[in-house]
Amino acid sequence: MNLPIAPPAFDATTGPKRRRRADRGADIGAGCGLVFLELIALAVVFGLWFLSGFNLDPAKTVTSDSLWKYLAAAGGVGLLAIAAAVIAAWVGAVVTVVAQAVMAVLICVLVLSGAAVQSHQDRLCHDVPSAAGCRSDD
Repeated sequence: MNLPIAPPAFDATTGPKRRRRADRGADIGAGCGLVFLELIALAVVFGLWFLSGFNLDPAKTVTSDSLWKYLAAAGGVGLLAIAAAVIAAWVGAVVTVVAQAVMAVLICVLVLSGAAVQSHQDRLCHDVPSAAGCRSDD
């Protein structure tokens, strides 16, 4: 006995508007891997800034470098996070999009707050050149 089979009401896997979606495991792996690499890059950038003001000679007074070039490097990492989020959105990797958007926002907050701190320090050194943390050109 042959029973009639109803056609599917909607099949998103065929036709011109076929949805592409990334494999969930690869999506999670890519999102976590990118966040890990970005955190390493930020640790290296700000570790170099910290080491610029680090000296073991007790007779020498050392001040750290200006933050501007390090903030520019951190901003570059943020731009890479935005580019990764756009590419992940195009592929349909939802977890990676969310992870990269969060990283981009955190890096933006970090860069903007660092710029405010460095701007304040620059203004303070301009007004009072002998203030703590200001470089002397001796």
